[in-house]
Amino acid sequence: MHDPQPESGGRRLRIGAVTYLNSKPLVESLAELAPHADLRLDFPSRLADQLRQGAIDVGLVPSVATLLNPGYEIVSDACVATRGPVLSVKMYSRVPAGQIRRLSLDEGSRTSAMLVRILLAERHGIFPAIEKLPLDCSLESSSADAILLIGDRAILPPAESFEVTWDLGEEWTRMTGLPFVFALWASRRGEDLQGLEDALCNARDLGVERLEAIARREAPLLGLSEQLTLDYLRDNLYYHLGEAERRGLARFQQLAVKYDLVPGGIPLVFRHFAAA
Repeated sequence: MHDPQPESGGRRLRIGAVTYLNSKPLVESLAELAPHADLRLDFPSRLADQLRQGAIDVGLVPSVATLLNPGYEIVSDACVATRGPVLSVKMYSRVPAGQIRRLSLDEGSRTSAMLVRILLAERHGIFPAIEKLPLDCSLESSSADAILLIGDRAILPPAESFEVTWDLGEEWTRMTGLPFVFALWASRRGEDLQGLEDALCNARDLGVERLEAIARREAPLLGLSEQLTLDYLRDNLYYHLGEAERRGLARFQQLAVKYDLVPGGIPLVFRHFAAA
């Protein structure tokens, strides 16, 4: 394990990461492991835009970003994935799933927004009309048949009763038998990251060791119990982009191409790290 250092006179790297609880283990130690980099936090959809625009050099972006841009490279085996229920990505429906005609999608989401459309198409053969749920709006503010919520606000049960609740991680694994990768570290192809690739993996390893401390710190900020927060970080999430996660990502790409949600022919490129 070593700290990447910039070459003499090297520029400071710009790292973008997600604001949500699920990403805290990946960035917990990043400042100390990558002192030559500046870290900024934002919502997943905004990070995808920032990487595309060149406003950041590497980002913890929605996995779908790598399916849309042939110029991207996955630069670490650290990721935010699940091998079953994820708890923080849910679809709430006021009607049976097969009767959904209007679907409101959390504005912070790109990957989960595509995932729920794939699940509805595969499971029920339906293609609802899509509208956005702004980040500052609640479930109650939408009159859509179903609403997708992601992130910290999806963890606690809603006040309203719904006909159907889908945990998208659970539904995906039930349908495919594979893990699902929600976010991963990506950069533009060939970008010189000054050794940051190692720091991203090492930060993940340290973050996983510190899950109890992270839960203790973050729980009161989110209005969650410390035990629920720890259970979520430890049991619902998986942080290694291993061989099974790669197969899950490839299956997601295959289905997204099938429904014309992403273009075909874009390769998944992994920068010189071994599958776990």
